[in-house]
Amino acid sequence: MTAQLLATLKLRGARVAARKPVQSYAPDDINTDAARLAGASGEDVADICPAHRWYPLALAPPMAAHALGRGPVWMSEIISEVRWPADVDVGFVETAGGVRSPLACDGDSLELLRRLEVDQLLLVADAELGTINSVRLTLAAVGPIPTVVYLNRFDPNNELHELNRRWLIEQDKLTVITNVHALVVAIEDTAKPPGRHHSAARTPAPDCRAR
Repeated sequence: MTAQLLATLKLRGARVAARKPVQSYAPDDINTDAARLAGASGEDVADICPAHRWYPLALAPPMAAHALGRGPVWMSEIISEVRWPADVDVGFVETAGGVRSPLACDGDSLELLRRLEVDQLLLVADAELGTINSVRLTLAAVGPIPTVVYLNRFDPNNELHELNRRWLIEQDKLTVITNVHALVVAIEDTAKPPGRHHSAARTPAPDCRAR
């Protein structure tokens, strides 16, 4: 999702950047999240995720680091390594897992977002059964951070998908988007001055693998 947004925004003239502060992945996965983000944004992959923050084991990053016999992952170190180009219009921070998934030994994805003072959270949720609960639990943790909900794999002809969308909008008063074009337009409309950034995160909804 983040790579697609970056590529589309870039084609439309925006100066984009992405950061994946830490990533863990299956050892045989040669197309990592950072690599996909680099391909979309045109940045060097090491600027997106420093090489020493790559953990080739499909566990939460601090757990992967421990299992691989590498040093502990500390939040303050991750924060200090996030640097932005001076001329960026829209920047994305992609987390690892849902907002309460461990990102470091002393903090989770939510801690990262708060300390980076992101302007907006993009919550990618599944459109299927269970998404209302997952979205509500995530937003309860997020608190006052402005959030846009994107229903992934939304099918307008699927009655359940449409009912979930309407409930989140009408009952929970959320901004809910269901197609990439509308999401790109919304991001362009709310883009802040250069140097500010959005965040892309995922809720642990059914069939929605956190990354």
